[in-house]
Amino acid sequence: MNKYIAIVFLFVFNVTQKTSAQLKTENLVIVTLDGMRWQEVYGGADSALLKNNDFTKDSAETSSKFWSNSIEERRKKLFPFLWSTIVSKGQLYGNRWDGNKVNNANRYKFSYPGYNEIFTGYPDTTVNSNDKIPNKNSNVLGFLNQQNGFKNKVAAFTTWDAFPYIFNKWESGIYVNSDTDSLPYITEKFRLIDDIESLTTRPIGVRPDVLTYIAAREYMKERKPKVLYIAFDETDDLAHAGMYNLYLGSAHAEDGMIADLWNYIQSTPQYKNKTTSIITCDHGRGDNPKENWTDHGEKIKDAGHIWIAALGPDTKPGGEMKNKNILYQEQLAATFAKLLGFTFTANHPIAQPITTIYK
Repeated sequence: MNKYIAIVFLFVFNVTQKTSAQLKTENLVIVTLDGMRWQEVYGGADSALLKNNDFTKDSAETSSKFWSNSIEERRKKLFPFLWSTIVSKGQLYGNRWDGNKVNNANRYKFSYPGYNEIFTGYPDTTVNSNDKIPNKNSNVLGFLNQQNGFKNKVAAFTTWDAFPYIFNKWESGIYVNSDTDSLPYITEKFRLIDDIESLTTRPIGVRPDVLTYIAAREYMKERKPKVLYIAFDETDDLAHAGMYNLYLGSAHAEDGMIADLWNYIQSTPQYKNKTTSIITCDHGRGDNPKENWTDHGEKIKDAGHIWIAALGPDTKPGGEMKNKNILYQEQLAATFAKLLGFTFTANHPIAQPITTIYK
């Protein structure tokens, strides 16, 4: 009997090892665009908002950059990397016009609950504010940081300064660099980034997204993390301010940063053909151009409508996923772990992964 059990154990172990070995992903890059509407991701610039002087102060100039009568052309103008490289080599989820839906599972539809859901897989009803309170829930980045080969190889660079609390960096042990945080290693390039960061204006109250990106990119070059998270913030703040032209400009710039990072990944032996990138958002926002596009929250139904993009060696090219079903934000945490060959476990419930991203 003992011999039989041992044989079964070895069989299961080998099958598990074989399954993990089939995945080519060794590194993971996650990017979020705070409050970026699926409507612009799939439809490009909204003509009603472009023509509204309350929201677009330079309508002619913004239209020349981002407008086309063709929906395919205008979304590519806004997100050229998304609608060239990712649509041809990866997968895009959340085009509700085709019946492919991605939703928040949490009912609150704002930032801290959204990021908690993304990284813990658990839409905890007690996570219901944006207050800087250390998160009691276990997050997948902290889990990965505990695995063999990943210790001190997990990092997060964020514009919003609430992320050290969202990730509870004091317990999870991951490196989190937010807003005014200095880079950890003294090099001339890092000193320059720190100087710019300390001297720059802060139009939205925190450092510009481009500084978050540059700090993350240079850290990636220097330290070669296996898991890197970049959290942009400007799209949400500019939308709240009703500055549609700047919202579009920021989204376009962030697409360029994602493209720049992917180009670096494909030029580096450690990362080339071994890295999966997942791009998403924490929540959506209202769909009514005149009334609620600037806002989100529990009372705005559309604010729970989000999107996901995936690109990497284990993600079959599928472009726009057109099957009529619903995915949930809570499924991402387990998906991140599975891509790297792990099953995320915690002391709270965790939703099932999105298997189509890696099978």
